[in-house]
Amino acid sequence: MAFELDTYKQEAAAVNVDDIDFDDFRRQPLSPAALRCLHYMADVETHTVCYLRDLLVTPSHQNPRITTFLTMWNYEEFWHGDVIDRILAMHAEEAGLIRHRKVRLKQGIKNVVSPITQCLTAAVVGDDFIATHMSWGAVNEWSAHAAYARLIAVEDHPTLTKILRRIQHQETRHLAFYYSEAKERLERSKKAQNITRWALAKLWAPVGSTIAPKYETRFMLNHLFNSDGGPKTIFMLDQKVDKLPGLAGLDLVSKALTKYGIRLPRFDPAVA
Repeated sequence: MAFELDTYKQEAAAVNVDDIDFDDFRRQPLSPAALRCLHYMADVETHTVCYLRDLLVTPSHQNPRITTFLTMWNYEEFWHGDVIDRILAMHAEEAGLIRHRKVRLKQGIKNVVSPITQCLTAAVVGDDFIATHMSWGAVNEWSAHAAYARLIAVEDHPTLTKILRRIQHQETRHLAFYYSEAKERLERSKKAQNITRWALAKLWAPVGSTIAPKYETRFMLNHLFNSDGGPKTIFMLDQKVDKLPGLAGLDLVSKALTKYGIRLPRFDPAVA
C-alpha cells in the first residue's frame, strides 16, 4: 500500500509533551550511561537539517513527493532533538543551540565538502540514486527506532519511556515512507539494486557515526545492544534489510557492530 503523503503532511507535528512532568527527571534522574546515549541521539536528531542539505543537491530534490516528505521529516526530527535536549537540561547537561553549534563546527572540512561529494556522486548514478537514498533512510529509521526501544528497555524509566515511545511513533511513519519508496524503486530496477547493495555494503555505518567520535558510537552500541535482547534486535534489523529487493544476505547491521569491535552473542531464532 502506498504511503499516504497527504495525510502525513496534515498530521506532521512536534512531539506532544504537554502532559509530561519534566521535573520527574529531577526526582528520578537517568543513569550517566543513559544521558550519554541521549546526547548521541540528540546530536543525530538535530543534525537532520544538515543531512537534508546534502540530499537537496541530488536527484531527490526534483521529486516533489520526496521533497514534501523530507520537509515534514526534518520538522519532526527537529522536535525530537528539542525534547531530548529538554531531558538533558533537566540533568544540567549541555544541550540546545550551543551544543548543536559545537557538533557542526567539529565536522570541519567534512561539513563543507559533504554536499559537493553527494552532488557529484548522485550526478554519476542518476535517478537510481533515489533508490539508494530511500533504502539508506529505511535502514537508518529502523536503527533509530531500535535504539530508542533498547534505551527504553535498558533504562526502564517511566517518564523517559513515555517520551521515547512518542518519538518512536513518528519514526514509524518516517520508516513507512522510506520503506515503501525503497521497495518500489528497487523492484523495478536491477541497476538500482546493484548500486544500493554496493553502497550499503561499502559505505553504510551506524546512524550518527559520521558526526560523533568513534568512541561515543562504540559506547552507545555496546550499552544498548550488548545485553539481554540486544542480539535479537540486531538479528531482526538484518532480517528487515535482507527483505528489501536485491539486498538479501548483507548482514548489514551486525557487520557494522563488528567493525566497532562489538561482538554480540550469536542469536539463534530457533531457540528464541
